[in-house]
Amino acid sequence: MILVSVDDHIIEPPDMFANHLPARYADDAPRLVHMDNGADMWKFRDRVIPNVALNAVAGRPKEEYGLEPEGLDEIRPGCYDVDERVKDMNAGGVLAQMNFPSFPGFAARLFATEDSEFSLALVRAYNDWHIDEWCGAYPGRFIPMALPVIWDAELCAAEVRRVSKKGVHSLTFTENPAALGYPSFHSEHWNPLWQALVETDTVLNVHIGSSGTLSIPASDSPPDVMITLQPMNIVSAAADLLWSRPVKEYKDLKIGLSEGGTGWIPYFLERIDRTFEMHSTWTMQDFGGKLPSEIFREHFLTCFISDPVGVRLRNDIGIDNIAWEMDYPHSDSMWPGAPEELDSVFKAHNVTDTEIDKMTHLNALRWYSFDPFQHVPREKATVGALRAAAGDHDVSIKARSHHQSTADEKLAAFRSQIDAATAHLAGKD
Repeated sequence: MILVSVDDHIIEPPDMFANHLPARYADDAPRLVHMDNGADMWKFRDRVIPNVALNAVAGRPKEEYGLEPEGLDEIRPGCYDVDERVKDMNAGGVLAQMNFPSFPGFAARLFATEDSEFSLALVRAYNDWHIDEWCGAYPGRFIPMALPVIWDAELCAAEVRRVSKKGVHSLTFTENPAALGYPSFHSEHWNPLWQALVETDTVLNVHIGSSGTLSIPASDSPPDVMITLQPMNIVSAAADLLWSRPVKEYKDLKIGLSEGGTGWIPYFLERIDRTFEMHSTWTMQDFGGKLPSEIFREHFLTCFISDPVGVRLRNDIGIDNIAWEMDYPHSDSMWPGAPEELDSVFKAHNVTDTEIDKMTHLNALRWYSFDPFQHVPREKATVGALRAAAGDHDVSIKARSHHQSTADEKLAAFRSQIDAATAHLAGKD
């Protein structure tokens, strides 16, 4: 197999702004602060953003999973060090990754300040660091992706065009701009962005949780409820975008549904076609003679981690619309045993070699206009070849936490996260 993951994550290193932010902004830049409790947190003005344990548990025992803030010395170096990341990728048999941001948020709303020039400089500095230093360190190993200028559609379009000249065809965005206080997907406000995406053949990636909303019925629901319902946000985003004006007016618009799974899609496609059949005469929906399910397959890329149900129903989804993700270093990640787990699922559902190639790398390369084989010969890009190159790189499970949190402490950390998210959405932070 050749594995290309369309959803992994970076825990940003402390020196990421050093080479790319204009000197006049250096003193005001976000910085990593080491706390008295041993945790490392990003501080930007009056905001403090922790490195949450659940987001960086690769290579650690499940007993250390949780939402407590942690220090960089408590997480695997591959989370924040690109050299170590590539070693982990080799050991896991993964040719390439697309890495989402952590502390700025998926839509970089953190960088929206009263000073538009400063805000734009932060986004550009992050993007240049990600493209030139992180991805540029190992050509062919990372699909580059840019942060948006979420607060200004014209500036966002300009940034899409700027980074496209550096080979970027991927933009991270929010699953619901209205939840963040911006115009919805249905507003003409975003027209400059849609146009830029189409002109540059750039995919708009909407990641679960990128709107800041939590799929949780009550503040005292167990954490398992939130984890179970996480993909539900992506279902809402898919419906909102599928029925939106941009999908009809921008025929080449491409949207990635990141970390949302695939098992729900066959029912979703049946439901949107049924909705169209029963209601389009009064809702005035018109897809130019096509069914909504056909439009979905023209515009949307989906991704899965393991998802045996989605693999079994792959042809009901659309075999050309499915890509694989590893989600390193998050708690759902298959690393380092992804090849074995995938092989088991593929064999259980009689997936052909052609279908495997599409889901594991060909669809990702086509959708994101990415060609790793310019830099890594195909014979050196397979799981076996990469693992051979990894040598004796250590992938054993190791405890790294400086202290073992009790169940009550873990639950308290979860409640604190819920309260913080609620205050954020209410505009109180």
